[in-house]
Amino acid sequence: MADAYQAHLDIYEKDFGVRFTKEDCLGREFWHCVPVDHQASVKDHAWQVGYFRNLKVIPDSQEVLAELSSRHDVYIASAAMQFPNSLREKSDWLDEHFPFIPWQKRILCGHKHVLKGDVLIDDRAYNLEKFEGRRLLFTSPHNTGLTDFERVSSWKEIASLFL
Repeated sequence: MADAYQAHLDIYEKDFGVRFTKEDCLGREFWHCVPVDHQASVKDHAWQVGYFRNLKVIPDSQEVLAELSSRHDVYIASAAMQFPNSLREKSDWLDEHFPFIPWQKRILCGHKHVLKGDVLIDDRAYNLEKFEGRRLLFTSPHNTGLTDFERVSSWKEIASLFL
């Protein structure tokens, strides 16, 4: 839904004047791609006010989730407790970009291992490991080398599976 990886690339370019593409970073967290003396800065991005509020929407996610939510019982689960600004900013971001998913169907949590359901779509493998339903790994540069889960690479691909 939200392109956090691209946000790291954009902030880094703004701060250091060096442009990376997602293809430059395949199989790695972005902070592993930058010089050692810049790594702490990248790790601090998510602590900045506005980081989560200003994330770009992944193409087709709004349309596909609107259609999915009209046919299925869709909940949005997001790990929102690690960073102080995350909870409010993620809630406001969802209000703006996904208003058709009401607050009652939003789970802003710590670890996602508590989730139960039929399907979980996530870009972090550790969020999928203990989930008992269908587990879909959404492709992001940091997870391209993982093969333990069924993979999806776009919201149109998700639409083809469930609509």
